Amino acid sequence: MSRPLPAPRGPVACVGETMAAMAPAPLGPLDAAHHLTLDMAGAESNVACYLADHGVPARWVSALGDDPLGRMVRERVAAFGVDVSGVRTDPARPTGLLFKDPGRDGTHVHYYRRDSAAAGLGPGLLAEDAVRTAGLLHLTGITAALSPSCHDLVRAALSGARARPVSFDVNHRAALWTGAPEPAADVLLSLARRADIVFVGLDEAQDLWGAAAADPDDVRALLPEPATLVVKDGGRAATAYTGSRRHTVPAPRVDVVEPVGAGDAFAAGFLAATVRGDHPARALRLGHLTAASALRVSSDHGPLPSPRTVEALLSADDAAWTEAFARTTPRLH
Repeated sequence: MSRPLPAPRGPVACVGETMAAMAPAPLGPLDAAHHLTLDMAGAESNVACYLADHGVPARWVSALGDDPLGRMVRERVAAFGVDVSGVRTDPARPTGLLFKDPGRDGTHVHYYRRDSAAAGLGPGLLAEDAVRTAGLLHLTGITAALSPSCHDLVRAALSGARARPVSFDVNHRAALWTGAPEPAADVLLSLARRADIVFVGLDEAQDLWGAAAADPDDVRALLPEPATLVVKDGGRAATAYTGSRRHTVPAPRVDVVEPVGAGDAFAAGFLAATVRGDHPARALRLGHLTAASALRVSSDHGPLPSPRTVEALLSADDAAWTEAFARTTPRLH
């Protein structure tokens, strides 16, 4: 049986690592690039930035190195209207760095994050004001894989009675679990079962849990405890389970530039609607619309449709929702 979802009161605190990100300009294979662009990349800060775009008070809580890349990341996240007062500066550890390597079979990412500032986070963070006074806490499986202390942080946030609901995006990154003392499948399933709101991709669930996750209903059978479970089926649909109820909304058709960041955008849209008390079907639509904004750009963050367009699509009947995307993507604007 699923647990009831406490009503969030206060800002959403998103906890996790954000790195400096380098990408070829123009986009192409990294080994043929002559120029690189500097940006930032982090699942939890992506969620915080999109929440702020939707007018939801959001905090990003993490640690950065005392270096130019850390200062860049902090300033860029803050520029989206996100509260970064809970971000530590670690004088002994560097800011993490990644390089994007676009190719015909998708974008590969090369990470340089071992012993980064964020890898030094631990359970003590939960007592700090930026987390303690939040109305909802958002975490991902990425953080659980960064270091033993980060794993302890996520586990502590999801343990026992708590004053605020916790959202958890499974966000499995296989490379981070190489050499881990426990299999990712076991750890991520255990953590997800303790969360109030869970996001997981169907393909991701199948990679982790095999035949036991053949379809969204199977994933719900694996994760009956969360008050809300969202299973994303790529560009086809997303299904939200709230208690015993099932809600499915088809995804809009979008000309995809790069898929990186779309899952974070979806989570932010869904959470923005949820903290406002919207119906789950409306929350799924806002998740899709926010993800579409990320899919149409090469960076992790793209512009949202106008508020008027968003409201019209959220309020449309099912036929109008489908028709809105049947022709061209510019109708999103």
